[in-house]
Amino acid sequence: MEFMPTGIPGLVRFRPTPHRDERGFFSRTFDAEVARDAGVDPDSFVQDSMSRSALGVVRALHLRVGRGEAKLVRCSHGRIFDVVVDLRPGSPTYGRWESFDLDGDTQESIYIPAGCAHGFQALTDPADTSYRIDREHDPSEALTIAWDDPELAIPWPLPPTVMSEADRAALPMSQLRDRLGDVQATHHP
Repeated sequence: MEFMPTGIPGLVRFRPTPHRDERGFFSRTFDAEVARDAGVDPDSFVQDSMSRSALGVVRALHLRVGRGEAKLVRCSHGRIFDVVVDLRPGSPTYGRWESFDLDGDTQESIYIPAGCAHGFQALTDPADTSYRIDREHDPSEALTIAWDDPELAIPWPLPPTVMSEADRAALPMSQLRDRLGDVQATHHP
């Protein structure tokens, strides 16, 4: 397994080397030593979660204010268009987003630092997305940014098919400036 930095500081892409044969493949999806080498504390994770999404589903741009939430995200089955937006005050890449095609064949994952919003769209039916999260969920700190925010202008690959009511009702960043000011640049477990 290797890691690669991205254009957003602290956002790291992990690329495993699946062993393939006539049975299929075997892949290491997490390696604590590689995570440490990439600057990620492997002992910080406290929850593993998974979502299953139908083709075209958009799970909007979710963020935790306050101390934030770092996560390691991987598409374990199918394929997703994954988006990360840097919303850490003072970051040289504040407001910038990057996208990744994650899929079950390569088992690549991305580490998303606290203070970054995250969302994705399912490109297959189904698409299973696995999350390793460094804090327990606290709904009072949840913030969702509109998937079609004109300031971000993210080119989602498909028209959205299904979305939660909360994601559909999410506001653009221009209307969330006061809450975005509550994002802290660093995470303190």
